[in-house]
Parts: sequence; C-alpha cells; structure tokens
Amino acid sequence: MKKDKNKYPRGWDAARVKKVLDHYENQTEDEAVQEYEAAWNDQSVTFMPIPHALVPKVRKLIAAKSAT
Repeated sequence: MKKDKNKYPRGWDAARVKKVLDHYENQTEDEAVQEYEAAWNDQSVTFMPIPHALVPKVRKLIAAKSAT
C-alpha cells in the first residue's frame, strides 16, 4: 500500500476528501443551485467580500474560534 504524502487539516483524511469530491463531482446543476441557495438563506451565516490579501488572516481567526 502506498503511503499518502498529503497533509490534511485536523479531522480530515483521504477518505473524507474523497467523499467531498464525490459529492461535488456527482452533483447535478439543480442540486448545486439548491445547495447554494440554502447556504445563502442560512441566517446563521454572513457573506461578505474580503480582500484577497486578508483571506489567510480571516482563515486563522475562524480556525482559532472553531478550536475553542
């Protein structure tokens, strides 16, 4: 068996990545639209434009908050 040389975030592994890829690669256009609209209408989430240069810092803040 070949060793997986990929580095995954905590809680992720090759099987989880494959499951996510399978989900999106096999999703119909209608299913994708429904998923997008459900996310957009989720009142517990905020969407906002973030300058590309700030994305790494925002990701770190989210990761820190998620770890607590």
